Amino acid sequence: MRNIHLLRAATASALALSFLPAHAAQTDKSDKKQASTTVAASDSSAMEKMIADWPNRPKLAAREMMGKYGAPAEITSERIIWKNPGAYKRIMVTREEIPHDFPKPHMDFLEHTIDYNVPQDKVADLIAFDASSTINRTAGELSARCDLEGHNVLTLNLDRDIIEGKKTVAEARKAFGDNVVQDVMGTHPAYVEELQFKPSEKSSARFSDQPVIPGSPKRAGEDGVEKGKTTGDAEVLAFVIAVDDNEILAAAEATKKKPSSAVLDYAKMMHQEHGKNEADTMELGQKISVTPIDTEAVDKLRVKGAGELAALIPLKGDEFEAAYVAAMVKGHTEVLEMIDSKLLKAAENEAVKKHLNETRSAVAQHLEMGKKLQASMQR
Repeated sequence: MRNIHLLRAATASALALSFLPAHAAQTDKSDKKQASTTVAASDSSAMEKMIADWPNRPKLAAREMMGKYGAPAEITSERIIWKNPGAYKRIMVTREEIPHDFPKPHMDFLEHTIDYNVPQDKVADLIAFDASSTINRTAGELSARCDLEGHNVLTLNLDRDIIEGKKTVAEARKAFGDNVVQDVMGTHPAYVEELQFKPSEKSSARFSDQPVIPGSPKRAGEDGVEKGKTTGDAEVLAFVIAVDDNEILAAAEATKKKPSSAVLDYAKMMHQEHGKNEADTMELGQKISVTPIDTEAVDKLRVKGAGELAALIPLKGDEFEAAYVAAMVKGHTEVLEMIDSKLLKAAENEAVKKHLNETRSAVAQHLEMGKKLQASMQR
């Protein structure tokens, strides 16, 4: 029997699409936030071209979502995504259909995501209730995946009941089936029509977890550390660790490129010595009871390193080798300047100052080796 909810949604979608201008999707006031985030083409033709050879069921869902929420934010050959549509954080339709037999055989291709901090002790229950659910505690996201929007809404509402202890897994599974039957009969159950709760705020939904590596830095804003605040030795140690991380990542990438023996030896040396220095830095923090703090300034250094490494990735052969060694010369010069002008002045503990001077000596040695290697490559 064809689901009446599906027929109703399809009819509404068809009517909505028939009144869309040729150049743009029509949105109402509630869709202004969605429209503002659109980065794909703002007319339906772009999506229609992309889904032309999609299976019929995902194609239907894509048109329904377009009719209800307006233009998507992202369109690819495999998926279409709406951002911040209505009460949701994200809606996604995929070309791929995945068989799913709960509560009756159908195909999954439509996913609704909300911001929600699912308690750790409820994760297994939600998966046992509906195996198509996806929980990302780090991002603070809860997703339901099915073939109809109403069934995803139903899943999320019952997820909430399980989390709050209103229903057991078995009770929620039975309630899902009962609601689907009622919907087929045209009674429009509230749990199918709309969310019966307000999703969490993004900031409160996320769960960053805790470091398990002894001496590892903590993020600014945790344990009462004011975000962006300079914290003396704690920030100094974090800067050193960030420098080491950047050099380790660059060295690892250089090794993957299988460069000449001279560059390979240099990269391996960089990896090993910066790895040891990072371990020594973390151990020092534990000895003096100072936890390294990743302030905004430290994070900017990490971001800078990522950007510089990203520029090297596409290069190959001699071009990569020259660029990598040049980056090491430039980077180590900048690190020496940072140690001299900032870190040594900010350090308070004598053990931290001693470690900085030892780090400086190693960095200076790496710089000289890099310069010699660079000169030999230019001959």
